[in-house]
Amino acid sequence: MRLLLVEDSKRLRETIALALRRSGYKVDATGDGKEGLWMAEDHEYDAAILDIMLPSLDGLSILKKLRDGGDTTPVMFLTAQDTIQDRVAGLRSGADDYLVKPFALEELLARVEALCRRSYQNATNEIQVADLKLDSRSKTASRAGTTIDLTPREFSLLEYLMLRTGHVVSRSQIEEHIYDDLVSPMSNVVDSAIYALRKKIAFEKNSPPLIHTRRGQGYVLEERA
Repeated sequence: MRLLLVEDSKRLRETIALALRRSGYKVDATGDGKEGLWMAEDHEYDAAILDIMLPSLDGLSILKKLRDGGDTTPVMFLTAQDTIQDRVAGLRSGADDYLVKPFALEELLARVEALCRRSYQNATNEIQVADLKLDSRSKTASRAGTTIDLTPREFSLLEYLMLRTGHVVSRSQIEEHIYDDLVSPMSNVVDSAIYALRKKIAFEKNSPPLIHTRRGQGYVLEERA
């Protein structure tokens, strides 16, 4: 999952970004409103976290410009403004959630999970394809009742594919949503990651494959007859 974080407090921004990355998210962060708007318009995000009081352009203005442009990315406001009027104004501007400072990181992570689920019209923490199950809250995956040992990045990759079950996902989409570092166009890092993930979720020889390659297009996770 790829997130945008726009928060002008450097200390808070770094704390939130670290917590999100440790939870398996790819995070693009900035403390400037205009830069945040540019990032939001130039990249595809699963959710965005916006402070309201920002230098150069405030969070409400960022959201208005995004919504006016047809961007439906789920957005959570992160702000010290805690009156009922402030919350109503934020939600009516098109925000999906509103978290008041100070807050617990555990609550922020839970709200981000909910935003990402909303992005893919998934109402629960669990996703299932055939006998493959994934729980985004506990960060666990299993197949036919057997737990699959996944690294954080492998879990993020599997979650990304399962949320798009039946849809082809290109290598560039995987790179943008899963990897923090720039990936060389000549690198086979995505192919290697898919290969390793395939092996882990097909630990039984008679387990039908679920991750399929579409040559020249990318990968699709789905159950086939």
